[in-house]
Amino acid sequence: MNLTGFTDQWQAERQQLFKSVPPEGQKVRYLDKEFLVYPNTFWPFADSMPLVKHFTVAPGESVLDVGTGSGVIGIFACYRGASRVVGVDVNPAAVLSATHNLQMHGFADTMAVLQSNLFEALGDERFDVITANLPFRNKPAHDLVAMSQWDTDFKTNIRFFEGVGRHLKPLGRIYFVQSNFGEIETVKRLAHAAGLQIRELASEVIDDTRRQEFFAFEMRRS
Repeated sequence: MNLTGFTDQWQAERQQLFKSVPPEGQKVRYLDKEFLVYPNTFWPFADSMPLVKHFTVAPGESVLDVGTGSGVIGIFACYRGASRVVGVDVNPAAVLSATHNLQMHGFADTMAVLQSNLFEALGDERFDVITANLPFRNKPAHDLVAMSQWDTDFKTNIRFFEGVGRHLKPLGRIYFVQSNFGEIETVKRLAHAAGLQIRELASEVIDDTRRQEFFAFEMRRS
């Protein structure tokens, strides 16, 4: 099976896994911490590890986590001393999961989660750090669960780069995840078109086959 066929099958199986979670939720270990996911929420996974392990948040900085899912990136930002964290996700199941997890980890006074299609619920607020783990592949998504992995016509990613500058402080930085089976070159073009410099921060592989490799990029204004 080629990489595309393998990835299609693997992602479809994971989507069924996300949908099969019992109503009371499923506990998931991620790095050294425990999280809960409710049905139809993207699970914490290796894809975000190069970001979570290597991104920097100075004490007192504000963080926006776009496509927050179960909230793991925002919660790790809280652990690193962020003064304010906002997670946004279009999926109400993800909002429920992330809200539960920020409360479970004791960050109800630091982090909030909003149901929002990208930046729509944010008004004019700007942040020191913006993190994003958006769907990697330009592939039609038929429901909210599929939208966590597939981006129809790559519209979500395009809109992210069109709007992110309005919510990034002048000296702020973006941490962005992609994969070897995704649209890395397209993302680089979108970043450059938005006036951003981009550098690879870190990468992570699942196993020795290297069929799945995930990358975290740091972006700043040119």
